[in-house]
Amino acid sequence: MDNNPGTQVNGVPQDQTYDAGIRRMRVTIQSQITPFYSVFLQMGINNQSFISGGGTGTGNSGAGKKAPFFMHDAYNELAIIPRNNFYTGKPNKYNLYLGAGLHSWNGVSRLTNASSTKMLAGDLPIFNFPMIEIADQFSRQLGIFVHGELDRLNYRFSINKPFATSLKPTVGGPAVDNNQSGKLSYAGYVFYQFFNKETTTTAFLPGNYLATKKILNIGTGFYANKDATQTQPSENVFQSHSANIFGADVYSEIPLGDKKKEMGLTLYSVFYNYNYGPNYLRMSGLLNPGTPDPTFTGQRALEGAGNNRVLMGTGNIWFSQVGFVLPKFSTILKVQPFFNYALKDMKALNQSGSYYDVGASFYLYGQNARIVAQYSSRPLYDIVSKTIFDRKGEFLLSLQITL
Repeated sequence: MDNNPGTQVNGVPQDQTYDAGIRRMRVTIQSQITPFYSVFLQMGINNQSFISGGGTGTGNSGAGKKAPFFMHDAYNELAIIPRNNFYTGKPNKYNLYLGAGLHSWNGVSRLTNASSTKMLAGDLPIFNFPMIEIADQFSRQLGIFVHGELDRLNYRFSINKPFATSLKPTVGGPAVDNNQSGKLSYAGYVFYQFFNKETTTTAFLPGNYLATKKILNIGTGFYANKDATQTQPSENVFQSHSANIFGADVYSEIPLGDKKKEMGLTLYSVFYNYNYGPNYLRMSGLLNPGTPDPTFTGQRALEGAGNNRVLMGTGNIWFSQVGFVLPKFSTILKVQPFFNYALKDMKALNQSGSYYDVGASFYLYGQNARIVAQYSSRPLYDIVSKTIFDRKGEFLLSLQITL
């Protein structure tokens, strides 16, 4: 990765860094205890590299060792109206499920409910999770949810208790995460299926079927949490602000040409409107190994050190991606080039920014295993002018396996 200006890695100034890591590792347990009642558990680790993800007690002798293993999902679910009639086995036109626990039946968009085993690109853009690792636990919150279908309309709604945040805003500064008043959050997402219907036995929606199905879905969703952030307009005067996020998207899988060639397009586009309060802005970098170099005297980036980028904030983001499955040439291997584009227009910045990912996936035996090669480019913002002064990039080589 090309590091942002003024980065040190493990105490050494570095313009570029090579790293290896475990981005995600999951163990999933799903049990249908009775025809009406099921339990879903998912555990694992995230973002372990040579320097990040270390558990408590590793100290200076191994900052990246013993990454904490934690619960991602832990919920139970009751079939009020099942997908299939338990006595006849025939599908019901309408179905309804009720559940509770630590869950990822999210609102806002398809990508907010994304499957990490069937992504189109090398990774998710992360801004698709509006409260990621702030008021949620890796995109999950504790609460109750309903989901199901009304013929071709697929829906999910939830009422949750966000995890506590208590950052203190500076006088005259931007909104920061502070939900000390303890209000509930509300989320929902619905999408209409024009062609083939998808199966939603879990919360996770695929971003890619390798164009084996004909799909056209249009969806919309929201996330709302009163008093989620806080500002300090004047000394010791605090003001709370609601978090209101809206999304609208379209998803399509289009088989092309001779069926024997197994070619096809995958298309997805989503618009997000985020409102977290005045000038709220958040930075993040995946598997970021960098910290600020105190001896650096050049121009620093607003984003900070390492591969940090402007993730999201109060404003708008338009994100689109496209993939094309090349004509079949092997019974084992499939190749799918892809391209991502994100346009971020944040209120706290004086210039919108364009973010690119381009690469290709090499699938082995369907979607159970793939190798991804991807290059990403990000803009960097000046601390004072809040305009773009440079760009940096990173190259990713990833192996993903699902058993």
